[in-house]
Amino acid sequence: MNERRLHLPRRPVRDPSRLRPIDRDVADAIARHRAAGAFFEAGGVRSFARTQGRGADVVLLHGVPTSSFLYRRVLPVLAEQGLRATALDFPGLGLADRPRDFDYSWSGLARWLDAALDALGIDRCHLAIHDIGGPIGFEWAIRHPDRVLSVSVLNTLVDVAGFRRPWPMRPFAHRGVGELWLRATPRAVVARIFYALGIAQPGAVPLADVYAHVALLRLRDRGRAFLRIMRSFELTEEKERFLREGLARREWPARLIWGERDPVFGLEHLRALQGALGLEDAIMLPAKHYPQEDHASEVAQAIADLAAPLG
Repeated sequence: MNERRLHLPRRPVRDPSRLRPIDRDVADAIARHRAAGAFFEAGGVRSFARTQGRGADVVLLHGVPTSSFLYRRVLPVLAEQGLRATALDFPGLGLADRPRDFDYSWSGLARWLDAALDALGIDRCHLAIHDIGGPIGFEWAIRHPDRVLSVSVLNTLVDVAGFRRPWPMRPFAHRGVGELWLRATPRAVVARIFYALGIAQPGAVPLADVYAHVALLRLRDRGRAFLRIMRSFELTEEKERFLREGLARREWPARLIWGERDPVFGLEHLRALQGALGLEDAIMLPAKHYPQEDHASEVAQAIADLAAPLG
């Protein structure tokens, strides 16, 4: 993978020594993240991936409004378990490009994922999926069963036809309202929502890391590509039928890993996934929507316990 220069927003370069301490911490967090990975190109889109470890490939898929940064604490634990873990950015998020004419639907992102894995030289892999990375990853797995070794499923959904966005997500579905929300809402308020919905142990996640999530969301386009993704959800009976019928035919092993206090995807979504995957059990964590943040070791261990023995 050939790393290219990261093009930051067009604004005057500020002297780092004059930044507030919290802003220096945010800049340092993003710089460390960027330095730990590399840029690649797939499907005409430049994106970014972090890879750590050696062994069977594990591909970690994020959702919204996050990016590969979400898995920064999961990657080293998987590497310690003898796996080669890769977290990548979907177009429109993280350090990836934000093309205007891209298909940001779940199906479009699944097609791009296929090209991304080819570009990264990943043939067969274990998947770990989260949030809308769930329906995206499921679609890729259904269409490419010969390339799937296992799937670990974290707080996502299969019952898409009946999904109702929780209140913090509703503004983004409406033109004008979503743009205003992103432009006018202070990052401190965004961070407060992030903690409330996603982090069961706030003391385990520094504020600078949450601000880094916000900065990566707004990078270069102030979140406009994120809004395109949010408005391209495929919440149809046709999509749900495709997912359920495909998962019913699965031959790869699966595991459910669930933040039991998640206010975004509650236990009704867990039950729907248990039915679709034919699984009775789930690994329940005392977490909210982002167990990768405050329960990274448990998440990684659960993925590795399924993936490592399969090679």
